[in-house]
Amino acid sequence: MPQHNVYSWTAIISAYADSGEVEEAINLFQQMQETGLAPDKILFVVVLKACATLAGLEQGRKLHSDIIKRGFQSDVVVGSTLVNMYAKCGCTEDARELFDNLSERDVVSWNAMIAGYAQNGLGKEALALYEQMKQEGVQPDNVTFVLLLKACASLAALEQGKQLHSEIIKRGFQSDVVVGSTLVNMYAKCGCTKDARELFDNMSERDVVSWTAMIAGYAQNGLGKEALALYEQMKQEGMQPNNVTLVLLLKACASLAALEQGKQLHSEIIKRGFQSDVVVGSTLVNMYAKCGCTEDARELFDNMSERDVVSWTAMIAGYAQNGLGKEALALYEQMKQEGMQPNNVTLVLLLKACASLAALEQGKQLHSAIIKRGFQSDVVVGSTLVDMYAKCGCTEDASEVFDNMGERDVVSWTAMIAGYAQNGLGKEALALYKQMKQEGVQPDNVTFILLLKACASLAALEQGKQLHSEIIKRGFQSDVVVGNTLVNMYAKCGCTEDARELFDNMSERDVVSWTGMIAGYAQNGLGKEALALFVQMQREGTKPNEVTYISVLSACAHSGLVDQGRYFFDSMCKNHGVTPTKEHYACMVDLLGRAGCLADAELFINKMPIQPNSVVWMTLLGAARNHGHAEIGRRAFDRVVKLETKSAAPYVLLSNIYAAAGKKDELAKIRNQMEEAGVKKMPGCSWIEVDDQLHAFVVGDATHPQSKEIHAELDRLVGLMKMAGYKPNLSFVLDDVEDEEKENALCGHSEKQAIAFGLINMPFGTPIRIKKNLRVCSDCHNATKIISKIVGRDISVMDANRNHHFKDGFCSCGDYW
Repeated sequence: MPQHNVYSWTAIISAYADSGEVEEAINLFQQMQETGLAPDKILFVVVLKACATLAGLEQGRKLHSDIIKRGFQSDVVVGSTLVNMYAKCGCTEDARELFDNLSERDVVSWNAMIAGYAQNGLGKEALALYEQMKQEGVQPDNVTFVLLLKACASLAALEQGKQLHSEIIKRGFQSDVVVGSTLVNMYAKCGCTKDARELFDNMSERDVVSWTAMIAGYAQNGLGKEALALYEQMKQEGMQPNNVTLVLLLKACASLAALEQGKQLHSEIIKRGFQSDVVVGSTLVNMYAKCGCTEDARELFDNMSERDVVSWTAMIAGYAQNGLGKEALALYEQMKQEGMQPNNVTLVLLLKACASLAALEQGKQLHSAIIKRGFQSDVVVGSTLVDMYAKCGCTEDASEVFDNMGERDVVSWTAMIAGYAQNGLGKEALALYKQMKQEGVQPDNVTFILLLKACASLAALEQGKQLHSEIIKRGFQSDVVVGNTLVNMYAKCGCTEDARELFDNMSERDVVSWTGMIAGYAQNGLGKEALALFVQMQREGTKPNEVTYISVLSACAHSGLVDQGRYFFDSMCKNHGVTPTKEHYACMVDLLGRAGCLADAELFINKMPIQPNSVVWMTLLGAARNHGHAEIGRRAFDRVVKLETKSAAPYVLLSNIYAAAGKKDELAKIRNQMEEAGVKKMPGCSWIEVDDQLHAFVVGDATHPQSKEIHAELDRLVGLMKMAGYKPNLSFVLDDVEDEEKENALCGHSEKQAIAFGLINMPFGTPIRIKKNLRVCSDCHNATKIISKIVGRDISVMDANRNHHFKDGFCSCGDYW
C-alpha cells in the first residue's frame, strides 16, 4: 500500500495479535507511532490485550498514559481492557483502583475485575465483588458464572458454588456447555465427584472440555480407575481426547501404577501426534517412572525434542522415588551443564535424594543453590532442608535452618520433630512439641506418630498417655498407623495389657498391627502370648510377612521356646513363602545362644546359605558372654571386628568374658587392641520420667541437681542389699583398680542412679519405669531384683534388648535374658 492509515495498521496489528504473535503486534504498534499516526480506541484495545497476554506491564503503563492523553479513559471498552491488562500483569490493586474510578461499568468491566481476582488466586475477593455487582443491579452473563465457579473451585467453596448453581439454573445458563463443564469442575474440585458425575451425565451437550473436566475430577480425587473407565466411554461415544485429557489420564495411570493402560495411552499419543508436546512428554516420563520403569522413562526423556524444567524434574523425581538417589543427583549435574535452572520442586526432590543417601556434602551444595536462587523462604524447601540435615545426622544444622525459617507450617515442625526422634533425641522432640503447641500450630497424624515413637524410645509413659488423649480429641484414633504406633508405645513402656486392649478395639487392623502386638509380647518376655496371637492372626485371615516372623522368632528366643522357634523357622518358607533374611538367621542364633546351645548356634551360622553380617556374629558373641564361653566368644569377636571396625561393643563383650574368667592377660590385650582401633565405648545412659519431666543419667555422672541425695540413697540401698545377700559382680568393672573402687563404679551405673532418683521423688507405691540405651548388666539386674523386694516397688527397666519387670525380688524374664 502506498500510504497506510490507522485502519490498515489496526487490521495488520489485529491479525498478528489474533494469531498469537503478540510481540510482533506490539512492535508494529510502535512502528505506527513513529510515523506520527494517532491510534484510535479500537487499536488501543487490541494492543492492551497483547500486553496482557505478554504480561508487558511497562508497555501497558505507557499505553495507559497515552489513553489518558487522548481522552479515551472514559470509554467503557477501553477502561475494561485496562482493568484486564493490569490484572493479567498481577497488579490487582491498580486494576481495582481503575475499576472503581470507571465512569461507566458494564458486565464486561465487572467480568474483567472478577477475572483479575480469580486468576491471581484471590477467589474470596472475586466472590465479594460479585455480591457488590448484584447490589448495583448489573446482570451477570455466562462468562461471569464461569469465572465465579472457577473461584469457588480454587477455594473449595462448595456452598457458594451451590448458590451459583441455583442462579445459573434460574437464569437459564445450565445448557451452556462451557458453564456446564465449569460446574462439573467446581463440584469435582470440592470433592463431590458424585454430584459432578450426575451433572455431567445430564448435560444436553458435551464437548472435549466437558469430558476432560469429569476425568480431571476423578483423577484429582484419587479415583484413577473411574477416570480410565470414563475415557473408555468417551472413545465409545466418538469423542477425541486432546492433550490435556491425555495428560490427566497418564497421571491416573501413574497413581495406579497401571503400566499396561499407560502404554496404550502412549500409543494413542503417538497416533494423535502429541508426542512432541513438552507437557505430554514430561507426563509420560512421570508415568513410566511411577510404574517403576526408570529405564523406559529415561529413554523417553533422552529422546524428547524439547525439555523444560518440568521434564527434568519429572525424570529426577522418577529416580528419587525409585530409590536411585545417585542417578537423580547425576542427572542434576547434567541439567546444570545444559543451562537449565532448577525450580523449587526440583530442589526439594534432590534434597530428598541426598537425605536417602545421607549425602551431606551434596546436600550442602544444594543448600547454597537454594540461597542463591532465593528459595530459602519457601516453606516446603525449608522443611525438606531440615529433613535432609536431620537424615544426615546433623540435628544442629537442621535446628538452625528450622529456627531461621520465616514461615513454618505443621510439615516444618514435624520434620524437625522427626529429626530429633530419628537421631535418638526423643527428649528434644517432646520439648519441641510443647513449643509447637505454644505457637498455635496444630499437629497432624504424622506428628503424633513421631512423638509416640519418641515416647516409646524413652519409656515416657505419662507423656505417651497425654498424647493418646490428644489423639482421641483430634479424631486420629481411627487412623490405623496411629493405632499401631499407640500399641507399640504402650508395649515398649511395658504396658502390654493396655497395648492389647487398644489392639482389640482397633476398628481396622493390618499385618503391621498384628506384628506390632506380637513384637510387644516378645519384648516383654511373654512368648506364649505372642505365639497364641500369631495363631489367632492366621485364623482371622491375615497373612504374616517376614517382619511378623522376626517378632515370632524373637518371642521364642526371649522365652526359651527352642523347639517352637525351630518349627516356625522351618515352616515360614514352606507355609508362607517367606525367604529367611539375615534378621531371621540372627533370631535363630539368638534363640540357640540364649538356651546355651552355643556350638549349635555357631554351626548354624557356618551353614547359612547367605553371608552372615556383623549382627549375626554379635548375637553369638553376646551369647558367649552370657554363658562364659571364651573360645566361641573370641571366634565371633574376630568375625565382627572385620565387618564392623568402628564399634566398641564387640571389645566390651569379649572384655566381659575375659574379666569374668579372670584372664587378666587376655583382658589387657583386648584393651590395647581397642585403643589401637581408636574406638570408644558408648556411655550407658538411663532415663526416668517424673511429673512429665524426663531426667537422664549417665554412668559415673554427678551433674544432676539432686546428685548428692541420689548417691546418699544409693549408699543406703547398697547397705540394705548386702544385708539381703547382694554381692557385687565386680567382673563388669574393667578398670584395674581396687575392689572398693569397683563397687563404687558399679554403684554409679546409670540405671541404679535413675532408680534412686525415682525412689526419692515419686510417691510410695508408684511403679518406677527406667529406659536404658544399652543392655542392662548382670550386676544391675541382680541389684534391681533385690531393690524391688527391699522397697516394695514394681520396677521396670526397658533396655536395648527387652523389657524387665521386677517385683518382690523376681524379674519377668526369669533370669533368661
